[in-house]
Parts: sequence; structure tokens; C-alpha cells
Amino acid sequence: VIRDLKAAISAIVQAYGNGQESVTDASAELHRLCGCLELLLQFDQKEQKSFRRPRKDYWDFLSTALWQQRRDMEPARFVHSQDKLKTPLGKGRAFIRFCLARGQLAESLQLCLLNPELTREWYGPRSPLVCPELQEDILDSLYALNGVAFDLDLQRP
Repeated sequence: VIRDLKAAISAIVQAYGNGQESVTDASAELHRLCGCLELLLQFDQKEQKSFRRPRKDYWDFLSTALWQQRRDMEPARFVHSQDKLKTPLGKGRAFIRFCLARGQLAESLQLCLLNPELTREWYGPRSPLVCPELQEDILDSLYALNGVAFDLDLQRP
């Protein structure tokens, strides 16, 4: 999972890191990156159900973790303000896209991972997100994206 994510990040940095072009919604590299991120955030995720709500997804983890850290962060506020987003998966995808467009993905994920107990509540032992060394490797890779311009349509469902 991490190898695929790093390859996707490397492809974006190589293609767009010179600042000549922005990554857009039409970019195949963007879709590959988002798919890899989603797999990483879903890998070995523990079943989190509540009685009346549907199965919880990685968005619920991100939202819970950010609320505990900062309570009111711009990416989470953006997602909550989007009435057309109905599922946790859609909200998670909107969060990733917003963070990419604002250069806040690595920082946001780092904030989410500051509470190891919460991370272990949501993720099993095989998840790279519960291993400090792998977390660091993932975050270092994601910070490389801060030098890339993402021009994404954030109102797109």
C-alpha cells in the first residue's frame, strides 16, 4: 500500500513539481493518488458501527481525530458545509481533494495521527497508520506534495 502511494506521489512530483502546470481533475496521476490514499486509509480499518448510522469509514476517523486536536479545522468545516455529500466515503474523498487543493494533506493527516490510542481504536495492527515509523514515511512522502499546485473543482460531487 505504501509503495503504491509513494509511486503515485513521485509521479505527480515529477510531472507537476516544476510549477509549470497544475494537477487538475483530468489528471490520471490525481486519480491514482486518491485511490492509493483511500486504500491506505481503509486498510485494516476496524468495524465501527453504531445502531442507527451506516458503517463508518475513514472520514469518520479523520473527522473524530481532527475534532479532538483542533475542533474547527478548515478542511473539516468545508466537508461539513457540503450538503450534497451524503456518505462517509464521499465526505472522505472531498476532504482529500480539499486538502490537496490547499496544500494541507500531510499536515491534516499528521494531526489525525497525533493520538495513538484513537488511531488504534480505528485501525488494526496491520495498518501502517498504527506504526510510528511507517506513519513518518507516509507523512514525509505526503509533504512532498506541498510543492505541487492542485487546481481542483471542489464543488464537484
